[in-house]
Amino acid sequence: MPNNIKPDSTQVTHRLSVDVEDWFHAEAQGGAVPRDAWHTQRVRLLPNVLSILELFSEFQVRATFFVLGWVADRLPELVRLMADSGHEVGCHSYSHRLIYGMPPQEFAADTRRAKERLERAAGVEVRGYRAPSFSIIPSSSWAFSELARAGFVYDSSVFPIRHDTYGWPSAPKRPFRVSTAEGMLLEFPLTTARLWGQTIPAAGGGYLRLFPLAFTQRVLRAHAAAGEEAVVYFHPWEIDIGQPRSTVRGLRRFRHYTNLDRMMPKLRALLGEFRFGPIGEARAWDRPLPTFTLDTRARAGLSKLE
Repeated sequence: MPNNIKPDSTQVTHRLSVDVEDWFHAEAQGGAVPRDAWHTQRVRLLPNVLSILELFSEFQVRATFFVLGWVADRLPELVRLMADSGHEVGCHSYSHRLIYGMPPQEFAADTRRAKERLERAAGVEVRGYRAPSFSIIPSSSWAFSELARAGFVYDSSVFPIRHDTYGWPSAPKRPFRVSTAEGMLLEFPLTTARLWGQTIPAAGGGYLRLFPLAFTQRVLRAHAAAGEEAVVYFHPWEIDIGQPRSTVRGLRRFRHYTNLDRMMPKLRALLGEFRFGPIGEARAWDRPLPTFTLDTRARAGLSKLE
């Protein structure tokens, strides 16, 4: 990134998204709270999401809320509130399973179920999808076809980095179109940055909690100076300082619990400096973009994005 960027950060509207899942839904908690024990946990989403809605209202910001179908079944009134407050409701799957660990038919059923429950709760069409833990990677690129078949028009699941759970390092860093036999999708990759010759994540979430605020600000300023819209995300549980401390240890514990108390101040700083809006209103919709053709019949479903 250039060293002397002094942009007018208000000239570009970055894309803000919230992955609506509770603390025990997170992939890092899989070993401590298995899926069949979710029903034993107290759902903490309501006050956290209400705090986020109040924050967005204070800064007059609208965002995309990618919601689990599991959440829509239990808190339909909260999903409707998101939509009624002017935010976009997207799909974050039904049961937060990693796509590359699912057969295509199970993924298709999970996706259709989630979309139906979300649309019923929100009272609006759900057009966008984000995979749990960004789990659309080369080996699960067949998911694009299933998303198009289910009626989605865009996806924001590709993270062009190397990571032990997800990542598609060779994928484009900017929005692109994916052509499938079932239709066309617009892909909004999560934002990255180049540092010391490496591509590193810079899209919010745990990276906003773990990295200095100045780093994220610099990335967003650089995008603004280049006229590019960054795609940023976070989770409601990341502002939940009082959430239970589970038995997870090591890297999983570090990723999940570090700097929870710093998340809200960092969000306020970003919202105070930059303009944000929902992904469904991004400028990419009206611009020529590279198109990649997905061939689900050849090479075990890997696409030409590799």
